Amino acid sequence: MTKKIVIMLHGVGSNGDDLQPLADNWFKTLPDVLFVSPNAPLRFEQGSGYQWFSIAGVTSANRPERVKAARNDFDIVIQNILRENGIDPANDKIILVGFSQGSIMALDALASGRYPLTAVVAFSGRLASVGPFIPMSQSRVLLIHGKADQVIPWTESQSAEQRLKALGVDVQILLEENTSHTISSAGARTAASFIAAI
Repeated sequence: MTKKIVIMLHGVGSNGDDLQPLADNWFKTLPDVLFVSPNAPLRFEQGSGYQWFSIAGVTSANRPERVKAARNDFDIVIQNILRENGIDPANDKIILVGFSQGSIMALDALASGRYPLTAVVAFSGRLASVGPFIPMSQSRVLLIHGKADQVIPWTESQSAEQRLKALGVDVQILLEENTSHTISSAGARTAASFIAAI
C-alpha cells in the first residue's frame, strides 16, 4: 500500500512545534496521511528557535549560495524522516509544506530534482536556488502568498510560478489581498484541499 507523508518545514527562528497545530488540523480530514514537523538543523543565532540557513548578512546576491550550502543538512533531516517512517521515495507520496524559509528549502528541493516529490506547498516563500533547475515533471506546486507581506514580497511567489511553469511544472498560485507574513485560515483550507486532491 502506498504511504503518504507530509513534511512541514517551519520558518526562521521558529521550530517544528509551530506548524504542528496546522498538521493536526489537516490530519482530521486526511487520516491516512502521516504528518511530520521537524526542527531545522541550525540554532537561530539571533534568538530562540531554529533555521535552515543563517540570515545574518543575507542579501539577494548571497542567498542562493546559502540555500545551496544548506542542502546537505536539509537532506539529512529529510532522509532521516523518510527512513524512520519506512517511506520509499520511489513508490510513496512525499509532499513538502513550507512557510517562509521552509518554503525556500522546499522549493529548492523541488527545483534541484533531489527528490521525487509528489507536491510542494509553499506559503510566503521564494525560489532562491542555484541552477540548473531540473524539477521532476510529475511534481505539483501550490504557492500561497499575502500581498500585505512585509518580509518576503508576494512578487517572489509570482516569479517562482512563472519560472517553474516555464520548466513544465504544474503550478497553482493563490495571492491573498490582505494577508501579511503568515498562514491564513483561507490559505490553510486551500492547501488542505490541494493535498486531499493529490
